[in-house]
Amino acid sequence: MAWYLVEITYVQEKLAEVRPRHRDFLRALAAEGKVAVAGPLADGLGGITLYQAEDDTALKALIDQDPYHLEGVIAERTVREYKPVIGAWVPPAN
Repeated sequence: MAWYLVEITYVQEKLAEVRPRHRDFLRALAAEGKVAVAGPLADGLGGITLYQAEDDTALKALIDQDPYHLEGVIAERTVREYKPVIGAWVPPAN
């Protein structure tokens, strides 16, 4: 399993209508352990989510199901693999 940091920029005109469905989608993934943290940026122009997936192909299949993607709220999406090393939720290295 790998971690991925996904940053999106919003199409503002569509944001408010789709946000409830997007958040329900992320809550369900968080309950499955596939989302560690998610939320909007302070400037309101976009958001960041930390996902866990088997690989980048599995991640793309997952994030392409997001209502923000399906309903055209994402103006831009950046995906980067992330390697957490230190943190309260990161298992200690051997």
